[in-house]
Amino acid sequence: MISIVVPVYRNSGNIAPLLAALKSLQLELPTPLEVVFVVDGSPDDSYLQLANALPSVGFRSQLALLSRNFGAFAAIRAGLQLGEGEMFAVMAADLQEPPKLIVEFAAKMADESADVVVGRRISRADPWSSRIFSGLYWWFYRHFVQPQVPPGGVDAFGFTRKVRDQILRLCEQNSSLIGLLYWVGFRRAEVTYERRLREVGKSSWTFEKKLRYLSDSIFSFTDLPIRVLTAIGTVGLTLSVLFGIAVLIAKMSGAIPVPGYAATVVLISFFGTLNCLGIGILGGYLWRTFENTKIRPNFVVASHDVFQGAAHAIVKSNDAPIP
Repeated sequence: MISIVVPVYRNSGNIAPLLAALKSLQLELPTPLEVVFVVDGSPDDSYLQLANALPSVGFRSQLALLSRNFGAFAAIRAGLQLGEGEMFAVMAADLQEPPKLIVEFAAKMADESADVVVGRRISRADPWSSRIFSGLYWWFYRHFVQPQVPPGGVDAFGFTRKVRDQILRLCEQNSSLIGLLYWVGFRRAEVTYERRLREVGKSSWTFEKKLRYLSDSIFSFTDLPIRVLTAIGTVGLTLSVLFGIAVLIAKMSGAIPVPGYAATVVLISFFGTLNCLGIGILGGYLWRTFENTKIRPNFVVASHDVFQGAAHAIVKSNDAPIP
């Protein structure tokens, strides 16, 4: 069985076409299908629509409601924990990634040619502003965080149960699920696709969330900021020595009318800025260390239902499983 995890947040208008697409998808899959919907504290009626439709939708499904909005990656992690398949895939509820990608993911995992399969975008039907900012974002990510990531980033992916188990063992706060996916290794394969235009609603993947995701990825998977700071300190020390020699020569030649003024101002400005930069970078690492010492769960499930695909739910539990 393949378990598809679908995080849901402000997707009220997408629920009906999403369920229709999944019904068609199960006919093309070589294995039984399970879909795990995780409603990430969505303020619209997405949960009610799913709760009413899933008992008779025709495929095995699970519906989890998180107690508040924890973010897309926490919701995906919750779905991965609840899924019971031997293979797993993650897709967005807005259907911008074609559902048929899952068929290709399943085929590559079923023939054991890959443990991890990611979708590689070759084009995207988004507004030009989104394409430009997304391109710059992922260019920076690939060059400074993880160069193995495809140029357009990763939105849809699949992996085997053993990869799922390894990812769930990594209980990091303020981390990146995509970063963890590449960090654990295993055999990877890519499937190319064209990203569709979003037909309903507006993306909740805001610029602010992208910056936070990039920041978490940088602090979690690379020591680049520390190496940059070290390089800046080294260059700054060299320049300071040269500047001191120049000031000394100028002082001895009488070119500086106010003794010590220029040297004091330049040195204070330079090293004051450098100290602020260093404190900010080290503070980012200290904050993440502090967060991990709390050992808080990444999510809290408020309710959980399992539907066999018949006319009723076979399991209903309002108790949250331990993440």
